[in-house]
Amino acid sequence: MREVQVTLPELTLLVATRAALGTGLGLLLAHCLPESQRKAVGWTLLLVGGLTTIPLAFEVLGKVRASTPEGCQ
Repeated sequence: MREVQVTLPELTLLVATRAALGTGLGLLLAHCLPESQRKAVGWTLLLVGGLTTIPLAFEVLGKVRASTPEGCQ
């Protein structure tokens, strides 16, 4: 099993970037705003969410380490 220790600020950033990504995608698929506004806001959120997720994912995945089973050392 793998174990990752993530600090609260890192977790908050990960959640916020994923929320922006999801909100942008939702706006692109929904019809709640005029088309020009929906596309502008949707693509912006989608791109910001996606681009900010990449460096955070590398940072978190760089912390992954194999955990030892209980009783083993």
